[in-house]
Amino acid sequence: MDKKQKKQPKRIRKDDTVVVIAGNSRGLTGKVLKTSGDKVYVQGVNLGKKHVKATRTSKGAILEIERPIHVSNLKIMVGDKAVKLKTRVNEEGVKELYYKTGEENIAYRTLNRS
Repeated sequence: MDKKQKKQPKRIRKDDTVVVIAGNSRGLTGKVLKTSGDKVYVQGVNLGKKHVKATRTSKGAILEIERPIHVSNLKIMVGDKAVKLKTRVNEEGVKELYYKTGEENIAYRTLNRS
């Protein structure tokens, strides 16, 4: 990473509910299982098949596993609506994520640098 580049805080975290907005899995929703850089693993979305060879203790099988999705292809679900998260600094000087519903701004969560 360059000295000039700063590490961005993550908008999508584990256990968030997201909807896929682009790709073959468009429209599907699921819970985030894990994040890895700018890739996200979502439960039940973007499934791929993995062939497992038989061993002495287990039979061979074809497993369906979640494949990673780029974070730009996902939106956070709040209730039953997909929302666009934006950042701001609140009155206490803490950076937070928020979304708009009409004219109202609703805080989603704070962004901690950890």
